[in-house]
Amino acid sequence: MDNRPIGVFDSGLGGLTAVRELRRLLPGEDIVYFGDTGRVPYGSRSKDAIIKYARQDVAFLTTFDLKAIVIACGTVSSTALELLQQENRCPIFGVVEPAAQAAAQASASGKIGLIGTEASIRSGAYERALERLRPGGTVTARACPLFVPLVENGRCRPGDAVVELVAAEYLTPLRQAGIDTLLMGCTHYPLLRDVVGAFFGPQVALIDVGAACIRQVKIYLAGQNLLSGRPNGGKGRYFVSDSVDGFARLASLFLGESLSEQVEQIDITAY
Repeated sequence: MDNRPIGVFDSGLGGLTAVRELRRLLPGEDIVYFGDTGRVPYGSRSKDAIIKYARQDVAFLTTFDLKAIVIACGTVSSTALELLQQENRCPIFGVVEPAAQAAAQASASGKIGLIGTEASIRSGAYERALERLRPGGTVTARACPLFVPLVENGRCRPGDAVVELVAAEYLTPLRQAGIDTLLMGCTHYPLLRDVVGAFFGPQVALIDVGAACIRQVKIYLAGQNLLSGRPNGGKGRYFVSDSVDGFARLASLFLGESLSEQVEQIDITAY
């Protein structure tokens, strides 16, 4: 048994969808979450900036005695995962490989859609993984730069004319391509599941990258005998790089429940 916490980070609040899955699958685990709310979104940044921010995020989290770190960010996972793994002893997990595996298994036709930030799509990481896992399949990719800021501002529910208009513009080419599976390559996107699902209909399977990653983390921790062994009662600590005002309200959207723990602001540039 290992009572050390699991670290999770994202460019903003999207990684809380991965925390939600952690709480569901591993309710006895403690979690330390960092959301870089002062610099969100990462998806429109240069590769060098993303790597710099990711290194600072990991440096902060490693001030805690962690047993694993989850990069709950498609942009960082597709841009800097291998580098971060090489630079740190703590096991680090990204969302790309497990999500690609889930999409490859879910697709009957091999026609898979991919949405993500500009940086994620530019990296080609998801496409390379899918080509390896599902040879002969086709991937239709689309960058969706407005989705993250919309979600961060709570504009993610069906009936919101703005988000539905943006979704239709982004997703129409994927529907025309005849996809049967959509890989939602950003941990913010599960909050858009109802909007996206309504656009495509039930015939298109939606892949949640954060949930796919957490399933892999659970398998790893169990195999290494690193689970806490507690059936429940895991605690969370939450840190952000911008004001904590309004965090609890928005966090409740991502977590699907009220946030009772205190949120602390840190200066991430000090790391």
